[in-house]
Parts: sequence; structure tokens; C-alpha cells
Amino acid sequence: MNITPEEVDRIAKLARLNFDQTQKKKLQEELSSILDYVGQLKSIESKVPLAANHDPAAVNLMRDDVVVVTADPEEFLAQSPDRQGNFVKVKSILE
Repeated sequence: MNITPEEVDRIAKLARLNFDQTQKKKLQEELSSILDYVGQLKSIESKVPLAANHDPAAVNLMRDDVVVVTADPEEFLAQSPDRQGNFVKVKSILE
């Protein structure tokens, strides 16, 4: 997909950026290349749906907030080089 110089100017204005003619030409080529790549991605068949094709009912799905203990804190503290009570002791970084 080719981006026109007018579209580059509009994008630059929206982003409040200023470009000289050389930079605009380069940006035009890069944006066109990016859109061509996105077009290639759309043509790939995948089991993972694209964000644009997601299920509208699947918006803001929440999972239960469940605390899961993955390791024993004592096991972690035993691996630290120095500790003070239930805390890992480290060198002070402030003077």
C-alpha cells in the first residue's frame, strides 16, 4: 500500500512533528513498507485470531484474583547471601 505525501503530512501534523522533504520521502517509503508487511500478516492463516477479528463478547474478561504460593519464602531466604529476619539484606546504595 502506497502512502501519499499528503498522508505523511497529515500524520506528521497529528504527531506534531516537522520533517524536511528528504525525511518525508523516507518516512513515506517506510510507512508504505510497514503497511505492506501488515497486509502480508493478514493473509496468513493462523489459529490465533487477529485483534481486529476478535470476539466482541470477549472484551474485559476477568479472572478470579487467587493467591497462589509458588515457593516457600524460607527456601528463598535460605538462598540469599545475607538476611535479617524475613528480609534479604543488601548493601546500602545511599550515602
